[in-house]
Amino acid sequence: MKESNFITFLSRQQFGARAGALGLAIFLWIFVVSNNDYVTIMNVPIEVRNLNERKRAYKKEIPQTVLVRLKGSGRAIFKTLLLKDFVSDFKLVIDLDRISEEYDFYLNEYYDRYPQKVSIPSTFELQYIEVVYPDSIHISLDEYMVRYVPVQSQVLVNPSPGYIKVGNPILDSSMVKIAGAKEAVQSINFIQTKKDTISDVDLPINTRIALERIEGVLIEYSFLSINYSQDIQAISERIISEVPVQITNNIPGLVVRRNPSTVSLTIVGGVDYIAEVQPPDINVFINFTSEWSPKKQFYEPKVIVPAGIISWRDLTPRNIELAVAKEPD
Repeated sequence: MKESNFITFLSRQQFGARAGALGLAIFLWIFVVSNNDYVTIMNVPIEVRNLNERKRAYKKEIPQTVLVRLKGSGRAIFKTLLLKDFVSDFKLVIDLDRISEEYDFYLNEYYDRYPQKVSIPSTFELQYIEVVYPDSIHISLDEYMVRYVPVQSQVLVNPSPGYIKVGNPILDSSMVKIAGAKEAVQSINFIQTKKDTISDVDLPINTRIALERIEGVLIEYSFLSINYSQDIQAISERIISEVPVQITNNIPGLVVRRNPSTVSLTIVGGVDYIAEVQPPDINVFINFTSEWSPKKQFYEPKVIVPAGIISWRDLTPRNIELAVAKEPD
């Protein structure tokens, strides 16, 4: 396309856009100032009344709005569109006073029978015609139930290289109160946090995590987010000395002497965590019943370290001498 043709094309496009905007403005101006009647469809809020919330609860969600056909002048319709979201009296009402468990409200029949439940402010100057969608609303009620269930974390923490998670994550509340229809509440055994991944962290974590809502279930939560904490420490190592060697499952009537009676080893873990570890916290033992033999003198003990320790090494000495004798009479 030549430059002159391209400029002409742009000019036409701009002219078309301006003409379209001008036409729309003229149409809206005629519509607003017009006293002619028009028919329009609007979203109108639904309000459900006379539900005893301490005794009854909805099994399923009900629509918050319905599409309603209305009639009025152009000016009235325009004013309603501007103000309807700020006026609480613009709504359709459903009364549950005589409903026990389940009921189908066929909306047009219902509002033909009870026109007083169509609430349209007189200042809007609109005439209700009919409900367009949905044609009916199913109300299903159940006993109201309250229950406490545990909170489970779905947060994945990936520390930076050279760092480690220390201990379990801490939630500021291990239980959440849920309330709603008995059938739904009884089916819930726990509530999970939303899934989240926190990566490359080298400092303790303290953040808010939202709880995951169960899709399709109408349940109230006592809180919607929870404080999540996780200790993060630099990885270090430390030599622990004077760790006692235990003899387990000794045979009655025998005296077992260890040489030496203590060992040392190196533990690896979070720098602050391993600083608090004491020799008795480490379980070094020889299972006498399963391992002892009169023909064997030296035994390698088994080592169990606390869960917060990554690993251990350099057990010294590696083997323990056992001297076995009968108890004196």
